[in-house]
Amino acid sequence: QQTKPQPSKTEAKPQAKPGDKTKPGEQPNEQDQATITSRTINVRLPVAVTEGKTARFITDLKLGDFEIYEDKAKQEIVSFQALSDLPLDVAILMDTSNSVKPKLKFEKDAAVSFLQTMLTSRKDRALFATFDSEIELRQDFTNRLDLLTKAIDATKAQGETRMYDAIFNVCEEKMFAIQGRRRAMVVITDGEDTVSEHTLKDAIDLAQRSETIVYVISTKAAGNFGVIAGTVDSKEDKLLKQLAEETGGRAFFTSQVIELEKSFTAIARELRSQYQVSYSPTNENFDGKFRKIEVRLPNFKDYRVRTKAGYNAVPPRQPGSAAGAKQ
Repeated sequence: QQTKPQPSKTEAKPQAKPGDKTKPGEQPNEQDQATITSRTINVRLPVAVTEGKTARFITDLKLGDFEIYEDKAKQEIVSFQALSDLPLDVAILMDTSNSVKPKLKFEKDAAVSFLQTMLTSRKDRALFATFDSEIELRQDFTNRLDLLTKAIDATKAQGETRMYDAIFNVCEEKMFAIQGRRRAMVVITDGEDTVSEHTLKDAIDLAQRSETIVYVISTKAAGNFGVIAGTVDSKEDKLLKQLAEETGGRAFFTSQVIELEKSFTAIARELRSQYQVSYSPTNENFDGKFRKIEVRLPNFKDYRVRTKAGYNAVPPRQPGSAAGAKQ
């Protein structure tokens, strides 16, 4: 039976509590205020730093090394954390539409290979979902590789491609997670969305708001189809690259499963080598417009920084309101 992923009680977006007795004019209780502060006012950035020539990840930087700019205005950093040991929630989304039928084995092997690389700790979890004409959650969050592998092996290709809808739905229903966990998503596809109701912009926006880093693995070159491995030349390739880079991730264009192993290792190492840097925007006018973020390391000119490109400044949630603005 095909069903869309359903939100769980612990992982759904924060909602207004039933029976909330806060009256107009009263101050929200401490728990509500903490939710407002962490969910709507502080902007949290996953930041990866590499050395320019070697691409080696830099993991020994301090708070004072970073500067953050929002729309070119310098911001005050309110928290800083190295994330080497923080548990991970990883969503694997696999394209199972007709267009990838000749490449489905490549996709399955790629997904299993990634999970073997990632699930090295009992604290880390993954879910597996597929998208074609429907979006199906085949295995919810678990740390059991055998259950995930079984779900992956059972997939078949059919129908059209709802990639943007799949990213949007899984972010909305599964990636607004409990505190203390990090979120990443790996999308395995040939990049040709055909029937989504949501747009690429919608998918990027919700990934940014749910603090989900998106990595994309293009199977377009699998089995000598399409572009040469490692190149980006078509419209679909550029859209995949945009999706990844604007959420703080990377896009990989490979033609053989063996080529992916280094990519998977790089993703795993990056997720273990990141920092989380947070700031409270000086611009308190939450008008829904896009704000560009830049992270600088003024004392390290040879280092390269990767983080999400920005966020849409939606209005902060009011106490007792079900709607929220999460950066």
